[in-house]
Amino acid sequence: MSSLDNSKDEKLPLRDKVFSQLRDDILSGKYSVNEELKETQIGESMGVSRTPVREALRQLELEGLITIIPNKGAYVTGITPTDIHDIYVIRSYLEGLCAKWACRHATEAELQSLEEIVCLAEFNATKNRYEQMAELDSKFHETLYNACGSKMLRHILRDFHQYVESVRRQTLSRSERAIAAINEHKSILEAINNRDEELAERLSTEHIMTTIYNLRLRGFLGDEQK
Repeated sequence: MSSLDNSKDEKLPLRDKVFSQLRDDILSGKYSVNEELKETQIGESMGVSRTPVREALRQLELEGLITIIPNKGAYVTGITPTDIHDIYVIRSYLEGLCAKWACRHATEAELQSLEEIVCLAEFNATKNRYEQMAELDSKFHETLYNACGSKMLRHILRDFHQYVESVRRQTLSRSERAIAAINEHKSILEAINNRDEELAERLSTEHIMTTIYNLRLRGFLGDEQK
């Protein structure tokens, strides 16, 4: 059971801090599917009363990450293979839109940051440092979200990105996919640098669709088709 991370935004209400910590733990796989989340144990481990824990559990249920059964308890639902498939398909459209808008709104500083991230990723690839490459992959997308100029789109994409964090890291643990992803980022960045909206949108959409293909090959999505 994880203790409450006090480094999170101090201005957040306590229930939001508890929610954020529990969501991180569920998405990272610290809790198993169907595992019961007990209010008392969570409260004790995080050093909070049961009230913010109960409120956080209700919020997690709204996100579909847990199921609350009256007079029984709260149980982890997590992210299913169908959820993963749906998230990536939706992301393929939204990431394309994000790259398109980044062509209009990205600052020189943001473009420079994206360039540095790609260069660092390439360097780590030569050393087979997959953990660092996964972190830089996240940083590339996060920087791109900031560059799109829309806080609403940024918020949605951040949530989707977090939902599949565990699976995403596993797909980048293979050298061929990790290196291919870096090259795809380079092409997207070049299109944005050239302010080519159509190309940036298409490349970003293809980047996510390629991930779906790789997830299916590795058995994360099963045989589901939509």
